[in-house]
Order: sequence, then C-alpha cells, then structure tokens
Amino acid sequence: MNYELFMGEAIAEARAALAHGQRPHAAVAVVDDAMVARGHDRVAELDDPTAHAVIVALREAARKLGRERLGDATIFATVEPCVMCIGALLESDVAALVFAAPNRTDGAAGSVIQLAEHPDLRRHLKVVSGIRRDEVEDLLG
Repeated sequence: MNYELFMGEAIAEARAALAHGQRPHAAVAVVDDAMVARGHDRVAELDDPTAHAVIVALREAARKLGRERLGDATIFATVEPCVMCIGALLESDVAALVFAAPNRTDGAAGSVIQLAEHPDLRRHLKVVSGIRRDEVEDLLG
C-alpha cells in the first residue's frame, strides 16, 4: 500500500477543511488499494461534537460499502485520533490506522494514551505514524 499517496489524499482533504473554516483534521478510508471514503472535521459546521474527520470517513465508508464492519480497511488520518475515534475504529473492526502528526493533547494511539493496541482489549489496530508529518504540522500551524 502506498502510504505517501493516501496520506496525500488526507492532506488534500485537510486543506479543504481549512478552506471551510474547520481544523485541518482529515481522514481517508482505503480498501484493496482504493480510496472509498474521505472526510474532514465538521464539528463546527454541523454543531455535532462527534463529527470528527475519522468518524465522518468511517460513516461514509460503511455507507458506500453497505456494511458496518470494515475489517479490510486502512484509515489514513492527518492527526492522531482521539479516544472516541479510536473506539469507533476498533468497533468497526478497521485493520489499520496510519497517521501523520501526533496529538499531544488527546491522542489515543500512543501520544497520551494507547487504546489502539491496548493488550487488554479484544480488538487492536495496526498503527503506523509519522507519514508526511512535516506537511501536516505545517498545516496545523
């Protein structure tokens, strides 16, 4: 899988988020080397505290694929997901998470807490971090 390419798609979505007054948090869902969904933070736009980029992309992927379980999906996120988003990734059986920049305030894939690979949970995510990190940190300001 081409991590650089798909993270580039997430970065493009993050730029679109900035253009709409949202945080540059974005995510894309990939299945069988094809992007099936994309999303960016829509919290302020929708007045919905759950409309984080990862959740938006997961909802779109499940809708497009017509199934609730996404065991063959990899999620590419510009920023390390929070507890809510990691929980959603685990509950939807996503196979892997690739993120660019750590989230030092509420990251749940190792920066603040490790839920993605927690040994006491029955589900786990393969996690890859740091892909195109400098570009995303520039967007974050």
